[in-house]
Amino acid sequence: MNDIAPPPSPRLDVRDLRVVLALASAGTTAQAASVLHLTQPAVSRALLSAEDKLGTRLFDRTPRGLVPTAAGQRLVTGATRLLVEMGDLEHLVRAPVAPPMRLRLVCECYTAYHWLPSTLLRLRKSLPELEVALAVEHTLAPVAALEAGEIDVALVTRSVVPRGRLEARQIFSDEVVFIMSASHPLAARKTLTPADIRENTLLIGQSASAESHWFMASVFGRARPRLRFERLPLTEAILDVARAGMGIAVLSEWIANPHLGKGDLVAKRLAAGPLRRPWRLAWRRELNDAALRLLSALEAAAPRGLLAG
Repeated sequence: MNDIAPPPSPRLDVRDLRVVLALASAGTTAQAASVLHLTQPAVSRALLSAEDKLGTRLFDRTPRGLVPTAAGQRLVTGATRLLVEMGDLEHLVRAPVAPPMRLRLVCECYTAYHWLPSTLLRLRKSLPELEVALAVEHTLAPVAALEAGEIDVALVTRSVVPRGRLEARQIFSDEVVFIMSASHPLAARKTLTPADIRENTLLIGQSASAESHWFMASVFGRARPRLRFERLPLTEAILDVARAGMGIAVLSEWIANPHLGKGDLVAKRLAAGPLRRPWRLAWRRELNDAALRLLSALEAAAPRGLLAG
């Protein structure tokens, strides 16, 4: 253990400070004695003792009463602040320690579990009053679990209309890209068209069915073509199947980027422009204060800083 220097030993104590403050306020030893419930000689002795400890005069004796000197005024100002801080410290020590509030959190998309656990670990330092536990078992039906009170907060990509017991707010967005083998027939294309998407097998995560409405509307508008989906449980499995040329993976760019450096996979955008997916935090309204603190922290920790704009 590192040696810790002992704190300084002040010459004055709390009683000295209270006497000085009373004298500064009252202006006479008689009135200060009444406030402090002491005798007038006791107050006079206490003042002389404080001045002796500091080696300086704290009050000038004038026909109008006691007037703080420059040193006395500095002591009065500092003593007031110090006694307030001591009172706050005593209140804090006496107050019962509230246990951390536990929030059960689920993510609608499994890809969020790539960054969320490490983010929550960092958040423990800035939000010690919140204990966030992942409820992975509700990944496939987070909104229903919220409504049933089985979880407290959900990170979702679907639209959640605030009503009843639920509140929701968009916190960031990410870009969804199309990952394929470098030898895929479409790999030479600069961008992809909806027709390219329609003609290929799409590789997605098992929880991606919740995003199907958003995906169809974003890519095809009002059209609803029949698409071929292959649902796989792990991101690594999705990429391996794409690498083998057996389909096109549909993934967030921050999930795909670490896997694109070897040259065997390429990422493509739609010709119409970036396909941005909104992420929202939904929560039960009775936990509004705690959820808003979590929301603020997650905004700052969003992957790659892709905040909603």
